[in-house]
Amino acid sequence: MTTSAVYPGTFDPFTRGHEDIVRRAARIFDRVVVAIASNPSKTPAFALAERVELARGSLADLSNVEVVGYSGLTVEFARSRGISVVVRGLRAVSDFEFEFQITNMNRHLQPQIETVFMVPTEKFTFISSTLVREIASLGGEVTSFVHPNVEAALKRRYGR
Repeated sequence: MTTSAVYPGTFDPFTRGHEDIVRRAARIFDRVVVAIASNPSKTPAFALAERVELARGSLADLSNVEVVGYSGLTVEFARSRGISVVVRGLRAVSDFEFEFQITNMNRHLQPQIETVFMVPTEKFTFISSTLVREIASLGGEVTSFVHPNVEAALKRRYGR
């Protein structure tokens, strides 16, 4: 029996912290699907197709990882693909309350799907997509926070 997991998020942009979670999840699960949400309630810096390509470029060396875009409920996406585990990253205690609420709602909607929380490696705990976008937009250096393909996209996006 193979166990598949989905790691959902907006990933705007995909950071080294996200990459760390995926790489570690790929050692635990037989297959990991990085599911990039269209999320109509947010206005992302990068279009869905570009976020998918940036994540694919960052994870190209992992044979058991697939990156796809999606819309709708994460648990419905997981169920439709036969995925039984949702992976969520927790950077700080402040993330827990929100993630706890989502997990309980997901459990209500699809009781057969479990959520696993992963904490990024310590050197990535302070990285967030929001901070990376802000630093890049102000001309700051983001090399240590994102894969080179993401850095290049940020430079194109913000003209720096």
